Amino acid sequence: MFITKKHLSRRTVLRGAIGAAISLPLLDAMVPAASAAPPAQLRFGAIYVPNGIRPEIFTPASVGKLELPPLFERFVPLREHINLVTGVRAPDPFGHHVIGSLWLSGGSAKQTQAADVRAGQTIDQRIADVIGRDTPLRSLELGIEGINSSSNSCQFGWSCLYLNTLSWQTATQPLPNEVNPQSAFERMFGDIGSAEERAARLKSKASILDSVLEATSRLNSKLAPQDRSSVSEYLENIREVESRIQTAGQRAAAAGDTPDAPAGIPGTYDEHVRVMYDLIALAWRADITRVTTFMKGVEASSIGYPQIGVPESHHIVSHHGNVPETIRKYAKINAYHLSLFGDFVEKLRTTPDGNGSLLDHSLVMYGSGMGNGDQHDQRKIPIVLAGAAGGRLKGGRHIAAPDQTPLANLIAGLADVAGLDIGKLENATGRVEL
Repeated sequence: MFITKKHLSRRTVLRGAIGAAISLPLLDAMVPAASAAPPAQLRFGAIYVPNGIRPEIFTPASVGKLELPPLFERFVPLREHINLVTGVRAPDPFGHHVIGSLWLSGGSAKQTQAADVRAGQTIDQRIADVIGRDTPLRSLELGIEGINSSSNSCQFGWSCLYLNTLSWQTATQPLPNEVNPQSAFERMFGDIGSAEERAARLKSKASILDSVLEATSRLNSKLAPQDRSSVSEYLENIREVESRIQTAGQRAAAAGDTPDAPAGIPGTYDEHVRVMYDLIALAWRADITRVTTFMKGVEASSIGYPQIGVPESHHIVSHHGNVPETIRKYAKINAYHLSLFGDFVEKLRTTPDGNGSLLDHSLVMYGSGMGNGDQHDQRKIPIVLAGAAGGRLKGGRHIAAPDQTPLANLIAGLADVAGLDIGKLENATGRVEL
């Protein structure tokens, strides 16, 4: 018997009049009749926080079954979905805070103040070489803040690029972070107008989704009820994120500022981080990209957190000098960052993706390139791994590597989980078995 039922392409998009191209999540209609669902695609994410986390509050009391330290209160309901990795040592460049550029390679960096920067290709880009070829965006690099690089020298003769870069496509090609949610949104969903058109749309509170209503109606007429419901819920998520970004843009417009670069940076750190996390989830769900990095602050970040009662600079607080009250504030910042990350992990857990959730099919590395920031200590750096990586990674464990294990060994272990054969890495002496 020949089954001729038509099905949608995984690359079906809703196109609007202003250049919008709304990719869709995986739908039942995208699976050919009489065929098994296609294998879930791996997503890889790396979330970096600056200035370290003290090992004393990060390290579980025992090895094996994960006993969460008090710092991880947000992860109590998510314990089986994460692993904590300890015992790893990051490379130790004299520039200390240069470590951000080496966190995803474990390699070495060239000390320079000029444009001839060099570091190792990062694991996210190695993964993107394999799984990012057939997505609209090969990878997506996000951040929260930039640094003034006009002097081109930030610390001990190192280029500012090393402090402000997490992802390296090649040893000599760092990838800049996008800190503006509006710009990231437009990269994901199409070129949606000039600066003047964007300003007009902000003023009228118009949505790019308005331009795809006709295409949405045509698509829904061909879909089963369950798929229609999935499309509706997904588009509402886009509309909600877009609305939050527009609110930030309207604040800028009210201040009389409508530059050529799109407005859209939220007024608070909390709002900024949350909308970036939501953009990652949208990008992964619609298969716009499968590889994302996110710096929640540049190394030596001086962001303060008055919203949690710590208005002082993060960097200054990390140099606590063993003063109990300052240590308490340092821990409070660490717990806050972990709480925001926990909300993101929960969002992945509750977002459907094929025969599971986005969290089931993701591998997310979270952490910092330092342990005790007071001493710029690259020993005992904090690493959280979230997600099941398509069944390749079991959760609920404290994976204690031998003390002083090179970070490159962990990167090699991540490559194994991702199914990559990357050979021997610089500075690696083996691999962390995950």
